[in-house]
Amino acid sequence: MKKTIIAIVVVLIIGFGIYFISKKTSNMPPVEQASTPTATTSQTNAQATGTPSQNLAEASIGTSVQGRPITAYHFGAGTTELLFVGGIHGGYEWNTVQVAQQLVDYLKANPSAIPANVRITVIPAVNPDGLYKVVGTTTGSFTQADVSASQATQIAGRFNANKVDLNRNFDCDWQASGTWQSTPVSGGSSAFSEPESKAMRAYVDANKPAAVVVWYSAAGGVYASSCRNGVSTETDTIMKTFAKASGYAAHASFDSYTTTGDMTNWLAKIGIPTISVLLTNHTDTEWSKNLAGVQALISYYSKY
Repeated sequence: MKKTIIAIVVVLIIGFGIYFISKKTSNMPPVEQASTPTATTSQTNAQATGTPSQNLAEASIGTSVQGRPITAYHFGAGTTELLFVGGIHGGYEWNTVQVAQQLVDYLKANPSAIPANVRITVIPAVNPDGLYKVVGTTTGSFTQADVSASQATQIAGRFNANKVDLNRNFDCDWQASGTWQSTPVSGGSSAFSEPESKAMRAYVDANKPAAVVVWYSAAGGVYASSCRNGVSTETDTIMKTFAKASGYAAHASFDSYTTTGDMTNWLAKIGIPTISVLLTNHTDTEWSKNLAGVQALISYYSKY
């Protein structure tokens, strides 16, 4: 009888102990889960700074006079950046925007074309206001049918909304009054007076591309850049590499007329190898030729 009573007491003690322990545990606050940053956060931060992240395919590097974004497309995560630029003369050279857009579309469809050490950035339209004036959009997704038939409108689309020729607004032999063929054009109130050229300067300063290709029209050729300091060895090499692959003629300088405040020559001035690729006319993108040139440059820089 005594043993039975002891056993009952032990069972009661254990039962009460379990009850109080479980009660205490149930009243404890839940363990907080660690939050994980999302891709959206990464993209927002990158867009705010204008600096691309590996998860970001598209970002604005700045805005035009009229507030339109200057969009850059980024491909690859390597440390050797190749920068391709179109549309500095807006709608007047609308085919340079289209060839840049074709490169964007090609890289989207062929990500394996980019070597592990290479990163490619494409800015199709440095002058979105001038492009919009002529084709009614700020992207390369338009057709020739969208292009204004008015020659006066097309010429007006060469300039930004302040009526400045952006390719006369950079810091190499800058002058307030520049020349386009035999026509005087505005170079702005000072070098980098325009928001579009400021955006390009900020992007280049922040990212320091290994090489730059800028599309223009129309002369049909590949031109080296320099700013009274001679053509660098690397610029000469990439000029010949692109020209040989594309079939365009290579030129050590552009001497059809004097240019001041030219973007490619400013890039040469700050030590960045740069070439101008001039399409043969104002309507064709000559995509197969340009793709061959781009592929040759990618192959060349894959060895870095």
